[in-house]
Amino acid sequence: MTDISVVSEGRGGSTRGLLADRAYRALRDRLVTLRIPPGAPIDEDAIGRELKMGRTPVREAIKRLALENLVTVFPRRGTFASEINITDLAHISDVRGQLEGHAAFRAAQRITDSQKAELAGLMIELDVRRGAEELESLMELDATVHRFIYRCAGNPFLEETLDRYLNLSLRIWYLVIDRLPHLFARVHEHEEVLMAIAGGQAERAREILAHHIATFEQEIRAVL
Repeated sequence: MTDISVVSEGRGGSTRGLLADRAYRALRDRLVTLRIPPGAPIDEDAIGRELKMGRTPVREAIKRLALENLVTVFPRRGTFASEINITDLAHISDVRGQLEGHAAFRAAQRITDSQKAELAGLMIELDVRRGAEELESLMELDATVHRFIYRCAGNPFLEETLDRYLNLSLRIWYLVIDRLPHLFARVHEHEEVLMAIAGGQAERAREILAHHIATFEQEIRAVL
């Protein structure tokens, strides 16, 4: 499976930071897509061997994942994939509805020429995927668009916050991915918000993305 998001390339540019980021991405993607299921133990040594790195970067990645509530560390027991609490969905969506709407608003105001070229590529990919039924592929594309919008907002604190809440949302989405009746339609709503961002329509971009998140929450809640 491809990487479902974009994260910073290393902390301070050090080899150790690059390894920790690589370990973080590998673990995060497995946790978010439930390839490491909720409650499963995290074997640091096995992960280090698989990723061909030492224990230190893996531990740094786990510390970061713990701060993001994706793993839970129990003293003397070990590290486990965090359980999914469905009741968190409303709280997460409440935060995302407000902050992502604002991110779309800022993206429409601040998008750069190079980002507009990237946006055009995303529009092409959305069009190519029209009619596709590969659920996980659609979810990856959905996450890619959301994180693109975060970057375009030009606020690293907003981007980091939204990235964290999107990860938590994705775990719930993957839990019910095969039961979502309108996943294709929800993903392709992004064409509208991307067009609004490209056109500098800040308020419209805000409204579209906030509505998208609210609708997705309702559809997930309906199948839980």
